[in-house]
Amino acid sequence: MTVTENTGPTKNTGATEHTGARTAEAASLIGDARERVDSLDERIIALVQERMAVSAAIQDARISSGGRRVNLSREMEILGHYRDALGKPGTSLAMTLLELCRGRV
Repeated sequence: MTVTENTGPTKNTGATEHTGARTAEAASLIGDARERVDSLDERIIALVQERMAVSAAIQDARISSGGRRVNLSREMEILGHYRDALGKPGTSLAMTLLELCRGRV
């Protein structure tokens, strides 16, 4: 006869293992929320791409009129807006958006 040692709770399987949840109810809630997050991420990516296109049009108009590619006072407004709305991490997010939209300066 073979004796097996009980090493604690059984390992989660399926959805509970994939989500890290300990119950099927929590796994379902997490799965649904993750689908929503994925959908939001797709929308955010599309909006960033749209912002990049609009920024490119602004830069083209500014350069063709003899101006500079980047308007630093406008960028400071954007940084302040994101910081005010999202706190300190908002500044980092805004910097990333600005870099995506105009490249490093």
